[in-house]
Amino acid sequence: MNRRELLKTAAALPLSQLLLPASSDIARADVAWPTHNVTMIVPFPAGGQADLAARPTAMALERIIGKPVIVDNRAGGGGGAVGNAAAARAEPDGHTLLMTLSSLAVLPEADRLFERPVSYEVSQFAPVARVLADPTMLTVPASAPWKTAEEFIADAKKRPGEIAYGSSGPYGTLHVAMEMFATSAGIKLLHVPFRGAGPALTGILNNTVQAIATAPGTVRGQVDDGKMRVLACWGAQRVASFPDAPTFQELGYKDVEFYIWAGLFAQKALPEPIMTKLRAAMKQAVLSPEVKKTFEAAGSPVAYQDAPEFAKFVEADSARLIAAVKKIGKVQ
Repeated sequence: MNRRELLKTAAALPLSQLLLPASSDIARADVAWPTHNVTMIVPFPAGGQADLAARPTAMALERIIGKPVIVDNRAGGGGGAVGNAAAARAEPDGHTLLMTLSSLAVLPEADRLFERPVSYEVSQFAPVARVLADPTMLTVPASAPWKTAEEFIADAKKRPGEIAYGSSGPYGTLHVAMEMFATSAGIKLLHVPFRGAGPALTGILNNTVQAIATAPGTVRGQVDDGKMRVLACWGAQRVASFPDAPTFQELGYKDVEFYIWAGLFAQKALPEPIMTKLRAAMKQAVLSPEVKKTFEAAGSPVAYQDAPEFAKFVEADSARLIAAVKKIGKVQ
């Protein structure tokens, strides 16, 4: 199922399958939230992992809380910095949320690395729920000469800096994953930043770039249509929807592991009663049978975590990614 089909499916989900009975804890809660429309900022253009996570979730959440949930694709700044910063500055009243990726923790460190002003800090956010968590996939056009990751690496060693790959922006998830791989493999690739994963995928289709690291769900349709080929993945284990793609660890690159997770965040100062209601609503939304079915059909199964577990996951994953960024150093 490609992204367009996923969104059509999500839009057609029956109300009865997404909305729990009016007697649920959400309906009985007496906290005054929401009082008007809720904005879910996605700091990337349409077509990437954060947008993939946001659309079906927002539709389900809207039906549960009884107010419109508007997905606001606010790209810019490279890797999601503009949208992340906008969400950090928003009023902490539960009406502006952020569906973002693991680059949330990386971008402030990249600013410090380059001695730039830091636009936001991770400490300004409170994790609400993890939605998806997929290992990235090394994907190339179906017309590319490489049939395996080994062939790709061998060619890159012969032609340093000539094979171009696309990313969602400097030090975004796709950039860090590829540089982590390139550093471990001892190869040099040409980085071509786009405004998001969706435009980067378009770059592969029109031969602007020859490779990308992206989530399984964003390329499933293109692979099925014979337009792209997956060579390997960054997970500790193979991805069920791409069983023939080996992990980099299988190929001998033991330190190459990267997950492109998507999760919902609110502001740290969000009042606890609103956070409690938001957490309960997100659990209902993400774990509703039809939303789970929608993600599974796209090749990105739900990887739900409630706030306490998600906060621990973010802390551990962020520490690993920040260490990787420091090891990679300044790259463009």
